[in-house]
Parts: sequence; structure tokens; C-alpha cells
Amino acid sequence: MFNDQRILITGGSGSWGNELAKQLFEKYDPKEIIIYSRSELPQVEMQRRFNNNQKLKFLIGDVRNLHTLTESMKNVDYVFHLAALKHVPICESNPWQSVDTNIIGTENVIRAAILNKVKLVIDVSTDKACAPINMYGVCKSVGEKLVIHANERRKNTRFVCIRAGNVMGTRGSIIPFFKDLIKAGKDVPITDYGMTRYFMTLEEAIGLLFKAIEHCYGGEIFVMKMPACKITDLAEVMIEEFNGQSNLYEVGIRPGEKLHEVLISEYETKDTIIFDDSYYVILPSLNVNDVREKYQQFEKFSGHSYSSNDKLMSKIEIRAKLEAGGFI
Repeated sequence: MFNDQRILITGGSGSWGNELAKQLFEKYDPKEIIIYSRSELPQVEMQRRFNNNQKLKFLIGDVRNLHTLTESMKNVDYVFHLAALKHVPICESNPWQSVDTNIIGTENVIRAAILNKVKLVIDVSTDKACAPINMYGVCKSVGEKLVIHANERRKNTRFVCIRAGNVMGTRGSIIPFFKDLIKAGKDVPITDYGMTRYFMTLEEAIGLLFKAIEHCYGGEIFVMKMPACKITDLAEVMIEEFNGQSNLYEVGIRPGEKLHEVLISEYETKDTIIFDDSYYVILPSLNVNDVREKYQQFEKFSGHSYSSNDKLMSKIEIRAKLEAGGFI
């Protein structure tokens, strides 16, 4: 699929981009992978990590800049759109910046892809986009709708969304934060003792990403089936593992934060099918690319919603997941 193809990754110098590039080189033989991001140092570090691989090209650019994005996308076959402002409290404090990057930036990606006749654009979205209550989620939800509707704007470029929960160990995530506190002998803050979140290793998430791309028609939202856990259980497993003396203390839910995350809302269930053991697929209300007919044979989703509180990992399962990700 990606052999001899030119691929551009927006926000590609982050955790997702590094793992995505790594697996693209391991599983395929791409002609070129372009890392398009606005931060200089992460690009330098990534270049060193990949031993100056000549098929890896780095471009400084922001998705807010349509001209730079359009120039960078010339002769590109596939685009992975990872660039976003992702930290919930930061987006709450800087709402227009979230709009500018997560909505206008996504529209710029769509326009640049259409102008350059890109084959497929893959938008990596978040559980925060489902029934959103914060600026990050609202903006990513609008971004999803723009991406799905883009299939109506030009038929020779397809657009698809992948919606996922938390990926373990990504920049700014709680696992490295908890680990540093525990090793320093400090207590661990928990926003709410009842809080649950989805968790998956980065390697697993990228593997599932390829699977969705292989089967998509354009217009779908692929929802990764992800294990979930209580944040208190995660913290306690890490304290036990590192022989820490840390205690937990509750600090209260931050502005825009949910107690439980949702990957499929009650309003989306009627349009959702069970694709396989790895994915649900939310079909578009607009029947773009005749996509609804193409999924007629699949079983309908029967639940009320898909929430991180539905089924929780045991502490044994959490430990195994942490070991699989190399965090303990």
C-alpha cells in the first residue's frame, strides 16, 4: 500500500509521528516520508533517532499556514494529519489558538490535499471529540466533520478519520508524569478517584491505524476498541512496581475534563457497525462514496454508547499493558 509512495505527516515529530515513521519503514518501502512540524529541536532529535535516513525529509511548517502546507504536499500520495493542540487545560485557556490549529489547520490540510490530488488523508482524532465539553474536544469534533464532508468536495481524494483514546507514554501523558513523581518519592495527584481513561500502547495504535487505512472507502470514522482502567489503579500499580512510598491525593476535575471518556456517543450508535475485533465504524450521515451501502452486511452496534467506564482492566492487566509498552 505504501510501497514507493510519498507520505506527509503533519505534527510528525511527536510520539505518534516517530512510531508511525518507524513502522512505515519496517513494514513498507516508501519513496519518502515528509515530517511537517513547527518545532526545530524535535525534528533534529528525530533525524538522529533514524540515523539520518535519506528517505526521511523534514520541513518546518505550521498547519495554520495554507501556502506552506500546499507547497509541502506537492506530489504526495498519503497524508497523516496528526498536528493538533492537545492539552485540555491549555486549549481552555487559549480557545482561539485551539480553533486556529484544530479547525482552521484541519481545513488547510483538506484544501492542500485537494489542490495536490492526494490519494488519501487520514485524520487521527480523539475520544475528546465525542460528545465534547471542552475546547479541544469541540474543535476536534468540528475537524472530524470537515474531514468527512471533504469527501463530497473532490472525488479523487479520499478522507477518513481514526478516533482513539489515550496512547501510553506520549508527550505530556500521565504515565511518565506519575513515574517521575514516584521515583522522586512524591505523592501522586489524582483529579478524581472515580476517573477512568482508555489506554493503548503506541505500537498497538499505529498497527491498528494501518488496518483501518487498508479497508477504508473514505467517509468513515474508525473507532479503535481500546482497554480502559481507573486512574487510581494505574497509579497504584506503578507505585508497587517502583517500590514507591507515594500516596494518592485528590485535586478535583480540571476545567473541561470528563470523569469518563466516550468513543461512541449515544447519538452515534444508530450509525455504527461492528467492523471486527479491533474496530467499530461510524458511518457518515451524508452517504459519501456510497459508504453506507458498502457496510450493509456488517452487524450493527447494539450498546447505548462506548465509554471508558464500560469494562475496566484489572491491576494484573494494567501491569501487563505497562510491560508491553516498556514503561515498567
